[in-house]
Amino acid sequence: MAFFLEALLGGLMAGMLYSLVALGFVLIYKASGVFNFAQGAMVLFAALAMARFSEWIPAWLGLDDKFLGNLIAFVLSAGVMFVLAWLIERLVLRHLVNQEGVTLLMATLGITYFLDGLGQTIFGSDIYKIDVGMPKDPVFLFEGLFSGGVLVNLEDVYAACIAALLVVVLSLFFQKTSTGRALRAVADDHQAAQSIGIPLNRIWVIVWFVAGITALVAGIIWGSKMGVQFSLTTVALRALPVIILGGLTSVPGAIIGGLIIGVGEKLSEVYLGPMVGGGIEIWFAYVLALVFLLFRPQGLFGEKIIDRV
Repeated sequence: MAFFLEALLGGLMAGMLYSLVALGFVLIYKASGVFNFAQGAMVLFAALAMARFSEWIPAWLGLDDKFLGNLIAFVLSAGVMFVLAWLIERLVLRHLVNQEGVTLLMATLGITYFLDGLGQTIFGSDIYKIDVGMPKDPVFLFEGLFSGGVLVNLEDVYAACIAALLVVVLSLFFQKTSTGRALRAVADDHQAAQSIGIPLNRIWVIVWFVAGITALVAGIIWGSKMGVQFSLTTVALRALPVIILGGLTSVPGAIIGGLIIGVGEKLSEVYLGPMVGGGIEIWFAYVLALVFLLFRPQGLFGEKIIDRV
């Protein structure tokens, strides 16, 4: 039982991180109808900014306080993501209003390669470390209930708690603020939102900035776990099955889909992997996504599209 709980908790924690990346896809698609292939590049770019600023700031300002240096680096990195969101809207999106979906898709692919190159030019192409003080040592929990306890990595626990907190904050933002309600109005109908005075361009900047903040938090967590390197862009590929499972237009779907994928990957690798030689964790999510595409293409919480003729 203890071993099962270890695998289950590990899957839930990994699932929260998948959900965090998937949220960026969902937020941008809901507000602008753009499937943002650049989300992985945004994670990498934000992580590079955080890693380099956390190195540069103490040297520039002569700081010995590590927490203060990381806080300033986070604020500066968030500012970089805001400037990036503004430039994307100003230089790309506003010129592609009412264009075909494939045109917008190709635009996000262009943004992906541009961000990859820009990140290397500004921040360098080495492997960088992000140290925000999360503990690395594992601990044993529930020793009174199970013999030997349940082994849990504290860094994964902290990362999952941070991801869950951000999800709660975003949910409150969408439900309780006037800007959040405007974002939902734009998601429902662009033209109707514009007709009642909601500025579409400003909304797009906000939603790309919010997606940038989720990319920044995801980049910090993944960068802390495995270092900031250019393979970090592949994290977005792990989020694709999540949004297929949960639904491309559903924020709760991104969360629940991420948890299902995380737990499914971990349990299948632990219990089925030895029977087939391992490797299930690599392809499990994509096979599950394929099944959903065949039988429920809108996902668990997505809206079924009905065309009337």
